[in-house]
This record gives sequence, C-alpha cells and structure tokens, in this order.
Amino acid sequence: MRLFALRGATTVAANEADQILAATTELMEAIVAQNGLTPDDVVSCIFTVTDDLDAAFPATAARLMGFEKVPLLCAREIPVPGSLPRVIRVLLHFYAEPDHETRHVYLHEARVLRTDLESAQ
Repeated sequence: MRLFALRGATTVAANEADQILAATTELMEAIVAQNGLTPDDVVSCIFTVTDDLDAAFPATAARLMGFEKVPLLCAREIPVPGSLPRVIRVLLHFYAEPDHETRHVYLHEARVLRTDLESAQ
C-alpha cells in the first residue's frame, strides 16, 4: 500500500448549516466513490472554508458518514480578493494500491478552480 493525497472542493449557495453539511456529504461521497475508498483507507482530512462560511463545520458531515475514527481538521482559507466565494475544500490522505489513479473531485461552481482535471469538467 502507498500513501496518496487528493483534493476536492464544492460550493454552497448560502451560509447555512444544512447546505454546508449537505455539500460536504456530496463531496465526500463523490471522492469515496470515484477513488474506491472506505473510511478505513483514510489517514486524515483537512477541510477549509472561505471566510463567508461559518454556520457549520464540514468535518461534522464526514463524521456522520463514518469517518469518526479519522483525524479531521477544519480551517479558514486565505481570503484572496476576487476568489470564488462560499467554497468548501478538502485535502484527504489515504492508502491505496501503488498503481491507484487518484481522482480529484470538484463539484458545482468549484469546477472552475481546476478545469485542468477531468473530474472538474
């Protein structure tokens, strides 16, 4: 097994707890599905949110999905002027077979952050 890292991001329409939790769940479900992962494969997740999101911790959604034994951290994204608003990002570390092809996942408006990736198309 080899240690990998992948990135993902999504957006929400408003700073509301239910939207943050639903969007994080959707993002994590897509990451797990596209990479063939289970919570047991995951070493850690670092979530960041833009300054305009503070209604809920994205890690709460991950815990509710079965990631309660995975170290999870939430932090603020750097508030760069003109950057995309209402974004939830994740950096996820996991173990997989050495030949695993990592699929980064960018959903909704966050697709513009990584148009170079197939999963962001």
